[in-house]
Amino acid sequence: MKITFYGHASLGIQIEDIHILVDPFITGNPKASHINIDDLKADYILLTHAHQDHILDVEAIAKRTDAVIVSNFEIVSHFQALGLEGHPMNHGGSWDFEFGKLKYVNAIHTSSFPDGKYGGQPGGFVIEGEHKNIYIAGDTALTFDMKLIPMQTQLDLAILPIGDNFTMGIKDAIIASDFVQCDKILGYHFDTFGYIEIDHEKAKRMFFDKNKDLMLLEIGESIEL
Repeated sequence: MKITFYGHASLGIQIEDIHILVDPFITGNPKASHINIDDLKADYILLTHAHQDHILDVEAIAKRTDAVIVSNFEIVSHFQALGLEGHPMNHGGSWDFEFGKLKYVNAIHTSSFPDGKYGGQPGGFVIEGEHKNIYIAGDTALTFDMKLIPMQTQLDLAILPIGDNFTMGIKDAIIASDFVQCDKILGYHFDTFGYIEIDHEKAKRMFFDKNKDLMLLEIGESIEL
């Protein structure tokens, strides 16, 4: 499993020969100006919620690639109305896709489209694929619901927001990693805007002091599990 960071909360995940994009917000992010969305492969696009900084490039990418959009019912219905293919889910539900099992889990945040239309309830994803299990928290506060995840899935990586203000900050993300029983963390949703800028070395040190490994990738950088 290969995971690439495209800035903010945008990720690319490759599981064998299947390409997954998560929350593609790239063309609107000056820090990701070196990423060309026309070069990105996508068989599936996973969306955690409807905010513009998570869905901006969905339509352009999905039209070019014929990717299947996976999210809550309201978000998928929105994109289906635009002629795009989608697979609707809701909290607690799971589905066996060609890349593995996907479960849609709780998140605490808001969710509306840029025009103010209701975007359903926000969520996160647990992916079990290629003998590796990852948790993508989405935009969320710290929540006790995270404790339910390791009761069913032993995680190899937790992808957690750490920028604070709009989501969990570093201290809460450390507690979240305890809740999901995973000490290998990929941080995201940081530095894009002034509200969520962080001190990278301080953040890594705070996780290290709790015997945890926090990875902060450069935009376009990848890791392999």
